[in-house]
Amino acid sequence: MSFGEGQQRSQVLHSVDLSLQKGEMLALVGESGSGKSLTSLASMQLIPNLKSHLDNGEIWYHKDNEKIAIHNLSEKEMQAFRTKEIAMIFQEPMTALNPSMTCGKQVFEAIQTHLSLKSKAIKKRCLEWFESVELPDPERIYTSYPHQLSGGQKQRVMIAMALSCEPKILIADEPTTALDVTVQKEVLELINKLQKKHQMACLFISHDIELVREVADQVAVMKEGEIVENKIKKELFKNPEHPYTRALLACKPDIHRNLKSLTTVNDFIDDPEFDLKTFYDQNELSLEEVQQRRAPFYTKEPLLKVEKLTKVYEDRGFLSQGTQIKALDAVSLKLFKGESLGVVGESGCGKSTLSKCIIQLEKQSSGSILYQGAEVSKLLSENPLRYRKKIQMIFQDPASALNPKMRIGDILVEVMKVHQIGADLVERKEKAIELLEKTGLKAEHFNRYPHEFSGGQKQRIGIARALALEPEILICDESVSTLDVSVQAQVLNLLNELKEVFSLSYIFISHDLSVVKHFCDRIVVLNNGIIEEEGFPEDLFKKAKSKYTQKLIDAIPGAGMQY
Repeated sequence: MSFGEGQQRSQVLHSVDLSLQKGEMLALVGESGSGKSLTSLASMQLIPNLKSHLDNGEIWYHKDNEKIAIHNLSEKEMQAFRTKEIAMIFQEPMTALNPSMTCGKQVFEAIQTHLSLKSKAIKKRCLEWFESVELPDPERIYTSYPHQLSGGQKQRVMIAMALSCEPKILIADEPTTALDVTVQKEVLELINKLQKKHQMACLFISHDIELVREVADQVAVMKEGEIVENKIKKELFKNPEHPYTRALLACKPDIHRNLKSLTTVNDFIDDPEFDLKTFYDQNELSLEEVQQRRAPFYTKEPLLKVEKLTKVYEDRGFLSQGTQIKALDAVSLKLFKGESLGVVGESGCGKSTLSKCIIQLEKQSSGSILYQGAEVSKLLSENPLRYRKKIQMIFQDPASALNPKMRIGDILVEVMKVHQIGADLVERKEKAIELLEKTGLKAEHFNRYPHEFSGGQKQRIGIARALALEPEILICDESVSTLDVSVQAQVLNLLNELKEVFSLSYIFISHDLSVVKHFCDRIVVLNNGIIEEEGFPEDLFKKAKSKYTQKLIDAIPGAGMQY
């Protein structure tokens, strides 16, 4: 499959051969841009003018004893074919669902289009499917709008819609990427259970090879539009042959090891003889070494101290009576110089509210924040820029955190100018280029716009912008959660390197305990605005005191596997 015209035409899929049997779950894994979604969209004829892009190849669907050439069907024929024969769950339910329609109406419409049923029977079917996907209170969900549901509930509505006409094939395109690990586990188990119950064939697309370990029957690995390995799950995990497959398996933080750095895809691709065991021998730390490395952090007074921090939001809607929502409830924690402090918990637990209060994007309702022993409110009244320079944030979505109309160099120079860093434009430009190079980018990137970079590169730009102000504390708010496992490994390695170079302390916010265990010296578990427990990673993983902490640990893909 190719895109473009004439000499600009570029081939993006290369002789992709996949087969899907009845009742089978085939996992298609690879990094962003490898061609996974393109393959699935082609099979659904959701690519405009598909025939003009197909260089060769065919897409066949077997129905009863008949072979149907999907690549030759007209749009009218495909409209009848979709949902009834092949259905799709999309990656981001908030953009896939119509925000102006109730969830029930949207599923109702899908059934009405494909099945000849009366309105009463359609509504009954909707509610039955909402119950099947384990949504609480189906009647309430039926009349709710998408924005009134949690991420996991929205994804369940999408699953109900996809399955409402009982298709023979289900395509799940990264259906759990944006979800908490606990919700991710629930949705995975649900898809697997429904697939087995209805004997559907399922194409499960993911960038995380470890995620599909427990659900897939067959795993195909895609790199740059080509299938590089396709095996039964057990064989692939036991004996991965292609360097790229071995790299995807090794990039994920291993909760059973203490590593100084993570492997990346380039380690395997650049050196086909790369030996993982040798890497572990050179990079693995014993528990005693880990304890010795962090011991000096706790001999001095804390750099940052949060004491009984409470944040209450008031819901002042048109019809509401001023309902109060307590996002943080008397939270106290300390951050020591040189330390990486992990804050973990599910969405809505108060992690981001805590970070916004620390950098004072939000004002706390009560409690205090002390930086180097001084009350932050006093520091802000005396010299606001001084405090804001010292604590910077790296945001979750680098694309929305960067101004699309500004060049990268201008973004870096602007923050230095505001905070009076550097004597003149020339000095600031030199420092901006130096920061780009230190974060793994190049000097020629200075004049490019954000849209010209990949997700991992945009995150590096966000890191460079934060470092431009010479901070002492960096708050990483889910800063690697949306990245491919390989890019995630690169960014985590970079953050660890920069910690030494710039004498940084981190507050690392995440819902993924495997990442936090690798990166952080100490962990705080937050649940519904309250600290459930805190401690060193080895203590939390071996003997978690809280059931909630244990739930987060159990939800880690492959948590029970020893590699």
